[in-house]
Amino acid sequence: MKKEKKISTASEIEIEELYTPDSIADLDYSQDLGYPGEYPFTRGIYKNMYRGRLWTMRQYAGFGTAKETNKRYRYLLEQGQTGLSVAFDLPTQIGYDSDHPLSEGEVGKTGVAIDTLGDMEILFKEIPLDKVSVSMTINATASVLLAMYVVLAKRNNVPLDLLSGTIQNDILKEYIARGTFIFPPKPSMRLITDIFKYAKENLPKWNPISISGYHIREAGSTAVQEIAFTLSNGIAYVKAAIQAGLDIDEFGKRLSFFLNSHNNFFEEIAKFRAARRLWAKIIREEFKAKDPDSAKFRFHTQTAGCTLTAQQPENNVIRVTLQALASVLGGTQSLHTNSRDEALSLPSQESAEIALRTQQIIAYESGVPDTADPLGGSYYVEYLTNEIEKRAQKYIDFIEEKGGALWAVESGYYQKEIQKSAYEYQKQIESKERIIVGVNRFETERKEIKNVFKISPKVAQEQIKRLKAVRKKRDKEKVKDCLENLKKKALTDENLMYPIVECVESYASLGEICEVLRSVWGEYKENVLV
Repeated sequence: MKKEKKISTASEIEIEELYTPDSIADLDYSQDLGYPGEYPFTRGIYKNMYRGRLWTMRQYAGFGTAKETNKRYRYLLEQGQTGLSVAFDLPTQIGYDSDHPLSEGEVGKTGVAIDTLGDMEILFKEIPLDKVSVSMTINATASVLLAMYVVLAKRNNVPLDLLSGTIQNDILKEYIARGTFIFPPKPSMRLITDIFKYAKENLPKWNPISISGYHIREAGSTAVQEIAFTLSNGIAYVKAAIQAGLDIDEFGKRLSFFLNSHNNFFEEIAKFRAARRLWAKIIREEFKAKDPDSAKFRFHTQTAGCTLTAQQPENNVIRVTLQALASVLGGTQSLHTNSRDEALSLPSQESAEIALRTQQIIAYESGVPDTADPLGGSYYVEYLTNEIEKRAQKYIDFIEEKGGALWAVESGYYQKEIQKSAYEYQKQIESKERIIVGVNRFETERKEIKNVFKISPKVAQEQIKRLKAVRKKRDKEKVKDCLENLKKKALTDENLMYPIVECVESYASLGEICEVLRSVWGEYKENVLV
């Protein structure tokens, strides 16, 4: 008799032929499953989930100049998008102005170029800041970009307590998976807790961090590693905030997370459910939170960029649809759907519209949002949820025993684990053990793709010209005084958000502000793993 082939998820969870009540005999329905809106929130953080309000449809966008990006934002809002998500170019992410030598060839390429408050004014022109939720995917320079947004709101007479949105502000995952860090971990963590304090004092509706597993997954981790490493980072941020004098019930309810939605449909749904349960237990049991809202795992999801293929790019529409559906069935609070052509370039306007329509069809035509947690109680889904939770908990316990997330970053532990998983996944593709349609099976001759979006070389020239005009017009003495004050305060324990806001108000550039902080703290040099 031929031996049956072993089937497993991407996290190497072996899948049985059939699941029955015996498969989840160890599940405590009252303690581990419960009801939506009730601890431990396995089934969702709100009682009626999408019957009350749909998830925020927040398409990630940014390219070229602030003027071009503003045009795309207004178009997407006209098409029914309900939240904005800002992508910044590489120089903005790592604290260089557009005219810096290291910025050459990168201005406006992976997102919008923002040098000064003047660019931020153009970026959000004619966009009602008190009505639109804005997410900014920025980390090392999060304090500066948030300061720009705050000053912009003040200039437009928008009360700060009406601003809603999120700043990513998750530096630990930059050391792990992306590399757009500037400063060493300790001062970077200080900036993060300074933002926490500033938000508590000034921005009651703002999420001061989006703890991100997305980029960890994009770097090659499994689903289990994604939530284990993300929650370990979350624990580090909570500890840092408490050490800085904040109370878990003051800031816990404003923590948010950012997860990936990959191809294995049921594993992804179970991953989201397991993450909610794990975080609820961590916040209540380890950090002794009393407010139930502090233990709610609020998360944004983005479909998996690393699964998109340049071969047969039309297939990406189907991949994104499945990933988006898994996100909704998993209970996400907001969602970005990738565009079909992102393996080739920044998305065209037509592709971005199709991606948004994907969410709208799920929302208004599928019936999926009609009841909370429609897959809850499925023997298979509950088994996967339990298994992912157990495996992720083992990772979290190990990391905490060794010294926590900072140890995992500085020792290279995170990076090595991700590298191993990425290598195994790639071997499976190359051996055709794992099929990628159009790549290692069902291939066809590649067709030329029309209308690929490209950034004009003139973008950098225009951006540098505008930056020079701002420098010429501003009060140079005021800029100098503000930057000197920031340097002085960086040598103390004072909250740096306030002097950074003053620098931004004087039209000091992002590069100038970051250069001051570099002069005090230096730059982080990554350990190269062999």
